[in-house]
This record gives sequence, structure tokens and C-alpha cells, in this order.
Amino acid sequence: MKKFKNRVIGGVLVFSLSGVLAACADEPQEGEEDAGADDAEENGAEEDEDEDEEGDEATSEGGDMVLAMGSDAVDLDPHGSNDTSSTHIRSNLYDKLVDYDENMELEPDLAEDYEQIDDNTWEFNLKEDVTFHDGEPFDADDVVATLERVIDPDFASEKAFLYEMIEEIEAVDEHTVQITTEYPFAPLDAHLAHDGGGMMSAAAIEEDENDERNLDTEPVGTGPFELENWDQGNEVVLTRNDDYHGGEIALDSATYTVVDEQLTRIGMLENNEAHVADDIEPSQMDQLEEMEGVDVSSVESLRLDYVGMNNEEEPFDDPDVRRAINMAVDKETIIEGVYEGYGEEAIGALNPLVFGYSEDIEPVDYDVDEAESLMDDAGYEDGFETTLLVEDVDQVNLQIAEILQQQLAEIGVDMSIEQQEWGALLDATAEGSYEMVMLGWTTVTGDADYAMYPLFHSDSHGAPGNRTFYDNEEVDELLDAGRETADDDERIEIYSEAQQIINDEATVVPLVHDDFRAGVHESVEGFIHYPDAQFDLRDVELVDDEVDGGGY
Repeated sequence: MKKFKNRVIGGVLVFSLSGVLAACADEPQEGEEDAGADDAEENGAEEDEDEDEEGDEATSEGGDMVLAMGSDAVDLDPHGSNDTSSTHIRSNLYDKLVDYDENMELEPDLAEDYEQIDDNTWEFNLKEDVTFHDGEPFDADDVVATLERVIDPDFASEKAFLYEMIEEIEAVDEHTVQITTEYPFAPLDAHLAHDGGGMMSAAAIEEDENDERNLDTEPVGTGPFELENWDQGNEVVLTRNDDYHGGEIALDSATYTVVDEQLTRIGMLENNEAHVADDIEPSQMDQLEEMEGVDVSSVESLRLDYVGMNNEEEPFDDPDVRRAINMAVDKETIIEGVYEGYGEEAIGALNPLVFGYSEDIEPVDYDVDEAESLMDDAGYEDGFETTLLVEDVDQVNLQIAEILQQQLAEIGVDMSIEQQEWGALLDATAEGSYEMVMLGWTTVTGDADYAMYPLFHSDSHGAPGNRTFYDNEEVDELLDAGRETADDDERIEIYSEAQQIINDEATVVPLVHDDFRAGVHESVEGFIHYPDAQFDLRDVELVDDEVDGGGY
């Protein structure tokens, strides 16, 4: 019998630690619990009351936190899109059975506790007295309905790959659930901590099926906030869930304002119109560091940024052409010129913080002469024309694209750049109607299965993640084995072999493991920025707050 595992997968930045340190300092030492207690009651009561009043004045009563974000959510259904912008919102609306704490260690959330009782069976004891935003009580039937929905082939969720190994979900009683997998699956708890594991009301799911509710825009979760309004393309307003099972929430509301222009987001922070400015380019970090009243958040991430090539379209169906593209890209120039010291060069499919990463794989080295030779051998001695898709508001990727344009021209590749709105870009790449694209993938579970199965398994073509439409039977077998093997050492060997094949076939151009960067107003305390890019607002308080979001 195995108890749940904790897996440390990265660093986390928490703004302001002063309150935490003060709390620790105030704890009595062993043997001092009662010392001076009577004196404190007689002589210090009035002084303590004065201090409490001062503290109440310093911390605003609730307040609206304003977050200036680069992109809007695509949808609010946990079984819908698999993008970071949507997850920012959904992570505040929905809780999971298991979640990560501020140290990125797995812990029970809607589960009171859980354990793996044999190789294929996990048992979750659920919290009692938890209610959904619509007042419905949370129980085992909701867990069954949620997980059955995400793996239902008729529903065709983009996130089905996360849970398709589940064979049965059984409500043992009102507050006990057993999940049986088809084969031993070591990272099941990590997958349940994914955004796709957000627990949904069975009643709301039924309403959605009967066209009485649209869960894309009318979410019903148990999270710390609930949806007040979504003005698509402009802002999402969340209000505090007063019945939240995890304790009191200080904020009255959180408004995610969609601001395409980075300089406008920074200006909002500087002009006290926002508490957080997300998605800051490396070139603007010095400006933030010099800005009075602003803290800087730069978090080592679980991300891989890469260039995808449609492996089903000529000339990218030829591995020699893909290798030539890889060899023509000077990553050092990109990292020095664009990232300015933030991030780390990527050598393959996995982030170094992810379980299964191997330092022993051979990267595709920068070699323009060899790239030209491969192009000649492939019959493209005169080069070819192609188009690279880039998200229209992503200035970092646009800068990289312009560098790539120059570098690939050296081997005869005439690459034009087409900027697309994020949702349109996702649609195009899911359908395979593109040639090259700038994309990123954040391995939020911290496990190689989530990094490699969706991006490189042939069953994941399109929206689930394999937007390059890569197809390799040996890689499929390795990734299947990685899922079905319980031994950690064996899994590491399996994923190392798969990484090498993917590198040898030059499936993508792995570029960088970028940091996540944001500016945070000094009035914000208790703000947690995770390596998966998400913000935890549950413990946020606004102190001496001067921000007025109405100015934007």
C-alpha cells in the first residue's frame, strides 16, 4: 500500500514574506506558552487593541485586485481548451481532488486524503460540507460525473489523454471514490492536479448536456472565486466565494483585464491602475526593477518554447529538412538577444525540472554548413518558401521569428511571418492547416508523460497537443511503456530513449525554457506565482492600496 507521493518540481515566488516571518517570530518557544500570560492580559490588552486597529487600517477591507493580462481566456470549461490564459481563470473557479502547494508539492485538496491501495487502484476520501457555487453539495457522484465526462469519446475533450488510462470511477459511498486504471499509472495524482481535473457539479454537467447551461461561459465550481462577468476580449470579473471550503478569502473580487500591449500593462502598474502586469518581456524587466512601488516576479518555469513544423506537409515531412532547420538556428543569439539572461537553452523535448529529463541526450548542434548540405541532399538546393505563424500580441515570439527569418535565409529558406489571434492560431494548428508555428508547452504536472505523450504520440494529433502531427511507431511504444511502468528508474530510461529519437528526427526546434515574469504592486501581499505560470490569489491581501482599476 502506497501513500500519496510528493514531488518537488520547481521554485515558487511568494510576495511578501514579512507577514509569514512575523507569524513565526510570534510563536512561543517550547516551555514559554504560559510565561507572562497574566501580565499580558493585565498590562498589554489596551496596547494590543491599538495595534490591531492599526493593522486593520493598513489592510484594505477586501478590495478589487486588478490583473493586466496579455490574452483572454478561450473558454471556462475544465474539459475545454488547454491554454494558459484560460487556466488562469479556471484555477480560481474550480478545485481538484489534488493540488500543488506553494512548494509545488502534491497535497489533497477536495480530497481529505488519498492512497494507492494497489498497482491500479487509488482511493480518495472526500471533504464533507463543500458546496458548489450554485449551492449544490459536492460528493462522490460529482467526481464520477466529472471524470466520466472528460474521458467520454463522444465528448472528445482535448484533455482526455490525461485520464484515458482510467478504467472505472466508483462512488464507494457519499464521500469515498475509487479510481481504477487500466494499467499501473504512476503520475495519476499529478494528472488529477491538472486544470482538467477541476471538479464539476453533476447537476451542472446534466444542464450542459440538456442545453440548459453552457459550461464554456457559465462555470460552476467549488473554488475560491466565482464568475461575476465575462466581457469576452475585455475582462473577466471574479467575486469571492464566501462559502469556500479552504478558508476566508480577503479579496472581494479579482478583475482580469485583457491588455494586448505590454507597455500599456506596465503603464497601468506604474499609474496605480493594476496590481499585476503579466507576461513581461525580458527587455522591460530593468524598467520594472527601477519602478517605485513595484516588485518583480521572475519564476523558473516548467515551460518549453519551440518552433513546430507540420510533419505531414512538404517539405517538413522530410526529417533531413527538419534537421537542416534545427541546425540553422543559433539559439545562443536568440537567448542573448531576446531573453537577456532569463531562461535556459532547450536541448530537447523536456524541461530540466520535469521528471524524466535526461542530460545525456545528444542535441542538434548549430551548424550552417551541415544544414546546407542536408538541404542539398533533400533536393532543396535552391531553398523553399514557407510561413511561420506567431500569436499577434506576443512580442517576444515576434522578435524570435524575425531572428529565425534571418538565420533560415542563410540556407535558402524564405520564411514569411504571419501574426494571428491566439484562438485562430490554435484552430489552425489543431487542424494542421499551417507550415511552421511558434508555440510553447508548460508541463504543469512535472512529469514526462504530460510533456511527451500529448506533444509526440500519434494518438494526440491536433488539439490534444501533437500539432506537428509527428508519427513514429517506436516513440508511440516508448511513450505507452512510460505510462504503464511503475518503476521510476525504468521510466527515466524509457523517456531518455524517446527524447533521443525525437531529437534525431528533429520533430520540433526546441528553443528555450523561459522564465515567467510579472510586475506586482507593492500593496499586494500573499501573492504566489507558480512555475506553471498560474497565480494563487487565495491568501492575497491589499495593504495601503492605492490602485484604482477604473482608470483604464
